[in-house]
Amino acid sequence: MNRIIFHIDVNSAYLSWEAAYRLQHGEKVDIREIPVVIGGDEESRHGIVLAKSISAKKYKIQTGETIYNARIKCPNLVVVPPRYWLYMKCSSAMHQLLQEYTPIIQRFSVDESFLDFSNMENLYPDYMDLAVRIKERIKKELGFTVNIGISNNKLLAKVASDFKKPDRIHTLFPFEIKEKMRPLPVEDLFMVGRATFKKLNNLNIKTIGDLANYDVEILKHKLKSHGEVIWNYANGIDFSEVRKSNHLEMKGIGNSTTIAFDVVDKETAHKVLLSLCETVAMRLRNSENCCKVISVSIRGSDLIFYSRQKKVVVPTDSTRKISEIAYFLFDSVWKGNSIRHLGVHVTELYSNDFYQSSLLDNFDYEKDKAINNVIDDIRLKYGSNAIMRSCFLHSDVKHMCGGMGDGEEDHPSMSSIL
Repeated sequence: MNRIIFHIDVNSAYLSWEAAYRLQHGEKVDIREIPVVIGGDEESRHGIVLAKSISAKKYKIQTGETIYNARIKCPNLVVVPPRYWLYMKCSSAMHQLLQEYTPIIQRFSVDESFLDFSNMENLYPDYMDLAVRIKERIKKELGFTVNIGISNNKLLAKVASDFKKPDRIHTLFPFEIKEKMRPLPVEDLFMVGRATFKKLNNLNIKTIGDLANYDVEILKHKLKSHGEVIWNYANGIDFSEVRKSNHLEMKGIGNSTTIAFDVVDKETAHKVLLSLCETVAMRLRNSENCCKVISVSIRGSDLIFYSRQKKVVVPTDSTRKISEIAYFLFDSVWKGNSIRHLGVHVTELYSNDFYQSSLLDNFDYEKDKAINNVIDDIRLKYGSNAIMRSCFLHSDVKHMCGGMGDGEEDHPSMSSIL
């Protein structure tokens, strides 16, 4: 009961960060105030909606739907390509600001963090005053807004931050559960996904209160151990610690692209895969991780989807290594059909503090690491178009597809604000 946990969640993160960056660099229009989405390619009309403005929501545009469908709903829709390098910088800027208040921070995702202020009453006697200070500093110094949820455990703090948005502070302590949480739809509860939601509805469980009052033994029978987990959550029970972390905790990193033309030859497919590996490997290194499993996914113009993966002996964050394995996987699984969509995904992540080389491997890891670090630094400082591989010259394939490089223009280096 003496714990004080904050959950900080950026409001419409991708859109807010893009808007803040543009305003700081001289644009007059705040894209948060017009019908706009982040995602896809405006010229080829490919890709999906990653984030949307409040104005775009009025047209019933949904996150995850295709850009093509979104345009049908809103003909004057503005589509802004994603720039993941910018989002990572904004996330890191917020993390640095939060570190001024407590060293116990868990970066839960690129736009969410848990902060532990337990036993800090002498330093912060009023947690509401502290929350206001943090929220206003982020708004003033970084240019975007956040919601802050406050409770004595991580679960309730996260639920609280999802209450009315944007730019709000909410509490959800155990004595407030009955009034604030139990009337909410059960699908609003953390760990209740689409499949679980359908099963709960079949049990006539519509609200979080219904779930909290349900027989836990029946839930365990129907949903196995997951049934007990969500029953505990519905009752506000969570004892997990705020795990101190300096970088994002993630299970995997992936990138994919819908190609503007049919790919019918291996050479072009390899270029697309390389462009995806460029962004995946850069994000992998930025997260201070290596991967042990690499997978490639293919969708043909006939919409048939298939994939293949490989586990490597030595975990890697090398663009060259990942792309070589991606080529091998593609060559071994491609059925010769025309291709419209390719993806690269890496999982089984490990810290990249050191390499465990194999005696049978003559790959120069140190030289490759030094090259990758220089390329990353140049792209982060001057934009992804500042340096590219020569094979992409005079090519129809962008040198960084999807992710960080897709549709990106040259912009000044990141200001001291973000």
